[in-house]
Amino acid sequence: MDGVKERTLLALRRAGGKFLSGEELSRLLGVSRTAVWKAVQSLREEGYNIISRARRGYRLEGIPDLLLPAEISWGLETQWLGRNIYYKDTLASTNELAKELARQGVEEGTLVIAEEQGEGRGRRGRSWYSPRGQGLLFSLILRPPLQPAQAPQLTFLAAVAVAETLRKELGLEAGIKWPNDIYIRGRKVAGILTELSAELDRVNFVIMGIGVNVNTSLEDFPPSLQEGATSLQAEAGRALSRAALLQKILLQIESWYKVFLQDGFPPLRRRWKELAFVLGKEVQVIGPRETFSGLAVDVDEFGALLVQVGGGQVRRVLAGDVSLREAVANGQLTMDN
Repeated sequence: MDGVKERTLLALRRAGGKFLSGEELSRLLGVSRTAVWKAVQSLREEGYNIISRARRGYRLEGIPDLLLPAEISWGLETQWLGRNIYYKDTLASTNELAKELARQGVEEGTLVIAEEQGEGRGRRGRSWYSPRGQGLLFSLILRPPLQPAQAPQLTFLAAVAVAETLRKELGLEAGIKWPNDIYIRGRKVAGILTELSAELDRVNFVIMGIGVNVNTSLEDFPPSLQEGATSLQAEAGRALSRAALLQKILLQIESWYKVFLQDGFPPLRRRWKELAFVLGKEVQVIGPRETFSGLAVDVDEFGALLVQVGGGQVRRVLAGDVSLREAVANGQLTMDN
């Protein structure tokens, strides 16, 4: 968004529903009345409801249900995260654009967000259902001073931040399935995909991709997902402001990132365990080479899931799908999109 348009919108917001004349806006912004008129027309094309009255001027009456940079920035409380925004109406994948931007050297904390993804992905290359204008589909570029082996811990950070936001802001009993899927009442509502660029001894950047089902109706999910998916609208009983929710998630991520860089993984690990619903439960692990069952007892200092199998042996799970055995036995397979 160019400067004149951004400042015009800011002035109309600050007017609090009052009219501002073209002359007033021209004087406030230090531009011509023609420039003001062009800015207003551009804002209208984006979906802002701006009415005009002769001898009274312009008034902002409504904002579009879009994740435009101006809507994300207005009221954002973070210090640095999400302050630099790349917004696209449609993208193949926010993670792919974020990786391209990261390689170009954009600043840490840059946010890439889209209304719709054509090739959104979840863990293990699965597709992520992302209908236009109904969810949050975004990626963050981070440049943490970490060893490559520590980078997967950022997946736990994202999961904790999202789960805490849903609990605090919406009063929903959000829980985490190892390592990073967010569930409410046994149905998946959000997923996280972190991707890494690193050298032997340092991390170049981490892309933290997050997808949240916000205002999707349950009947709109594909038949294959209707048993295992949910949305915040369905759980909260009302439509939600996606921009406001995003602001809260970004604030929580920034807060935990600061803790993580200062104190390491232990505080994050403790909070993750409090929010996880698989610990202490019988689980089935579908790994790259085998499937086995056991009791999920802990996560270690690297984030691996520790599963106790027959004879008391404890196995470390670094990759794979984990489902509660009770749900598997009942035919209620978890959604891992």
